[in-house]
Amino acid sequence: MCWLDAALDRDRVLAYCRILLAVEIAVFLFLVAGTHGLIVPLTGPTSTDFLSFYAAGDLADAGTPQLVYDQAAHEAAEQRITAPGVEYRYYPPVFLLLCAALARLPYLAAFIAFEAATFALYLIVMRRILAGRGWAVVIPILAFPPLFWVLGLGQNSFLTAALFGAGTLWTDRRPILAGLCFGALCYKPHFGLLVPVALLAGCHWRVLGAAFGSAAALCALSLILFGWETWHGFFAAAAVSHATYESGRINLGALVTPFFGVLLAGGTPQAACIAQIAATLGAGSFVAIVWRRGLALPIRAAALTAATLVAIPVALMYDLMLAGIAAAWLVRDPAGLVGREKVVLAALFVLAMISPGLAEALHLPFGPIVALSLLALTAVRTLPGRAIRRAATA
Repeated sequence: MCWLDAALDRDRVLAYCRILLAVEIAVFLFLVAGTHGLIVPLTGPTSTDFLSFYAAGDLADAGTPQLVYDQAAHEAAEQRITAPGVEYRYYPPVFLLLCAALARLPYLAAFIAFEAATFALYLIVMRRILAGRGWAVVIPILAFPPLFWVLGLGQNSFLTAALFGAGTLWTDRRPILAGLCFGALCYKPHFGLLVPVALLAGCHWRVLGAAFGSAAALCALSLILFGWETWHGFFAAAAVSHATYESGRINLGALVTPFFGVLLAGGTPQAACIAQIAATLGAGSFVAIVWRRGLALPIRAAALTAATLVAIPVALMYDLMLAGIAAAWLVRDPAGLVGREKVVLAALFVLAMISPGLAEALHLPFGPIVALSLLALTAVRTLPGRAIRRAATA
């Protein structure tokens, strides 16, 4: 497979990514112009997911955090700011700590500050994972397609990926800092589903203690500032949040987990549940085995990150930023990537570009394919033969 290695050597990969990045920027700017009426007149107002964060923070700053999970009150707050956006029922009051701070800025300034700051954190973590590879590595990072979904929608996936990446980066060397990062994921708690599994299997007690401690501290702080009524509103809203997905208001092509992959492919809800349970148990068992064996950090970190995208029941296309963290750890592995593995990563790069609308129209679960393929690629690298090669390379 030497020809594959030659076709996907470092210089060629960087050249391909530069071309892809130029195309993505052009398309992104065109779409931004179109959604703001700069190309054709709009029939109605447009908004972003960030609007729901800002409206939640605005309600908290006004002294009414208990109304954050009241959909009518939340929509009225969005309307006062610019236009109705999306529901805010999925985030615990912990996230209000950040939203309330952002809402003290004008809306556009808050949007730019949030995305710029969280992207800077993500970029710093990615460069630390890809240690010693120079600034050229920034080009593939910028060209990763989900990045533009995050920017366009004003989502928080840069922050999630940065915390997750930093947690894995510091697990062995700075356990307290790693635990603080993992604990901070309590603002989006399902992304921490497999973290205790990994830490328990690997006997990382200090990381585990710091993670629980920081999560508990953040929850307690939000309880003190916003009150129990706000937490009660969150639990009540979370209990019926499944209705949002069952109603068809969210494009199934935008979801990247096995559950929604089965639904998109025409399966029944029962089959989707069985598939997700099997995927969660399989991913959890894989993480436990890898971390119990004490394999090199790049493999352990890639396994935990890739498995998380498969194990959690709900994740959208912008959450594939975690796939970027997993891919970076695979590249960091001293054994390096062979030709076939480079082809798989390149193919996943391309699949991540496919729009949710096209995926739904074709009834093909491209997002779940990306998540499952990345996990499979990571699993292959844990096989005994690869471990021997890795030890010889290190």
